[in-house]
Amino acid sequence: MTVLGAGNSGLAMAAHLTLEGNTVTLWNRTEQHIEKLLENPVINCSGVINGKARIALVTSNLGDALEGAEMVFVTTPAFSHAELAKKIGYALLKPTTIVLNPGRTFGAMEFIHSFKQVNATVNPIVAETQTIIYTCRKTSDRAVEVYALKNDVLISTIDANDNQALITSMPVCLQSMFIPAKSMIETSIGNVGMILHCAPILLNVGWVESPEDNFCYYRTGISPTIARFIEKMDQERMEVAEKLGTPVESVKEWMKRTYQIEGNSLYQVIQNNLAYESIQAPQTLQHRYITEDIPMGLVPLEAVGKEIGLEMKTIQLVIDLASSLLDIDFRQEGRNLHELIKTNNISAYKILQ
Repeated sequence: MTVLGAGNSGLAMAAHLTLEGNTVTLWNRTEQHIEKLLENPVINCSGVINGKARIALVTSNLGDALEGAEMVFVTTPAFSHAELAKKIGYALLKPTTIVLNPGRTFGAMEFIHSFKQVNATVNPIVAETQTIIYTCRKTSDRAVEVYALKNDVLISTIDANDNQALITSMPVCLQSMFIPAKSMIETSIGNVGMILHCAPILLNVGWVESPEDNFCYYRTGISPTIARFIEKMDQERMEVAEKLGTPVESVKEWMKRTYQIEGNSLYQVIQNNLAYESIQAPQTLQHRYITEDIPMGLVPLEAVGKEIGLEMKTIQLVIDLASSLLDIDFRQEGRNLHELIKTNNISAYKILQ
């Protein structure tokens, strides 16, 4: 099997799968980021997963990475999915299963749309997860620390009837971590990263950009007031899902279930989450919490909400603030909902009809 992307999640997944006895290929687009792994293909994994994982093949050649792969796990940021789908489309010679970890909002839809633009012959199974199963941080080019493994992560293909079979086809070590979603609405609108990541970094921008300060992102950066603001964003997200006919749980309830913790408010749950205890905040706004979660998460969520008659005031405010601070039109750069709807023969697109 193949893991695409050698960042935080990619190293964690490649190491985990290898330590569980699987033969793994690890690919990364930029060779200089994997130079040390090319010299010595061993990932040092610490935390809840511990060991030295010798990767079968490390490469920057996508054709080599896909050769013979029965399952491909994509761990690259969501803003790379469209381009990567086309590159895979050119290189893929036979059907395989491609899992986006995670897809963010409508990731699988966008991936299939881009793939079919260059390859209409091969028909891969494309799935997306609600979130990555690892809470982790890359500590060096050949090391990763895994703070926690998440429980019951939702996963869905375009056709939800295939979800259980998809889980069964996964490596044994991953099967117990996933549960089949009722539809892709649960994985896309159920995308919790966009709710937890965007507002706190924007509302702490002075601290983020201070060269003297380094703070714990969740424990310190999410104050009671910021947590209440996040809950307003979350309420809008849940209203979208409710109106689409597939309710999703709140971020608070998701976190309680995933990490098996308690708390009466989102703030309390975050403070009680030991997995968040040492996660440091980004030191720049040019971070995936903004550059991925705004255009690939909040932008399509806002578009869906407005398409079905909701105001989306709080989420609109966050997108506007990010666009103004970074001088980037994130709505222009983000996932184009209407372009995706034009794609034919994908039944999940009917959710907006």
